[in-house]
Amino acid sequence: MFRTIVALMLREVSTTYGRSPGGYVWALADPILGIALLTAVFQGAMGHTRPLIGSNFPLFYASGYLVFQMYHDIAGKVAASLRYSRPLLAYPAVTFVDALLARMVLNTVTHLIVFAVVIGGIALIYDLPLVMDVATVLQAFGLTALFGASLGTLNCFLYMRFPVWERAWSILSRPLFLMSGVFYTYELMPHGVRAVLWWNPVLQLIGLMRRGIYGVYPADYVNEGYIIALSLLLLCAGLLLIWRRYRDLLEMV
Repeated sequence: MFRTIVALMLREVSTTYGRSPGGYVWALADPILGIALLTAVFQGAMGHTRPLIGSNFPLFYASGYLVFQMYHDIAGKVAASLRYSRPLLAYPAVTFVDALLARMVLNTVTHLIVFAVVIGGIALIYDLPLVMDVATVLQAFGLTALFGASLGTLNCFLYMRFPVWERAWSILSRPLFLMSGVFYTYELMPHGVRAVLWWNPVLQLIGLMRRGIYGVYPADYVNEGYIIALSLLLLCAGLLLIWRRYRDLLEMV
């Protein structure tokens, strides 16, 4: 199983990053440009003098944007796993679990590298004395990967079984960027709004990451048990549905 997953990962690296000029450079360019845009809008155009946490705008927006992008990419890539690996799934040695795990692991590693480069670059450029809680940062990474993969697994079945759902989910999930606290904090919202936003696991994941990066930010609203329970529910549902309809799904591709 391990060798199969590694082979699938190497195949995706060569096809996804090997085809375009710059390869992994594009994986770095996306978050850098996104963070720069948020900084320009809120610090420059809107005249904000300080971020809501800390003293550096790029670091504040990076702590939210990188988590959201990681969730979004992992969920999207895992959801397309069976379609992407369809030619290889005809071989008995390759299972749908291998295809799902390969995409989750590769994209998690990619985002770990992106996080280290972007956060490290911000610290060097602005001479920031970062004192991060590494355990909490890694916990945030692990839970983000788990939730993204779990949602992606369920969507993997739904996309193939009900093709219209892919377009519907693309539309329904667009407001999630605005609802996840990328450029604001949970505490800033009115009580009634917070009661609704709390159920968004991505907002809690961003809060957990900011707790790890800043140390002084408590993020008391974060409930790791809720994130884990929701993720496991989505994961089990997705795996069960794929397992029951696996052969039928491959014929639909």
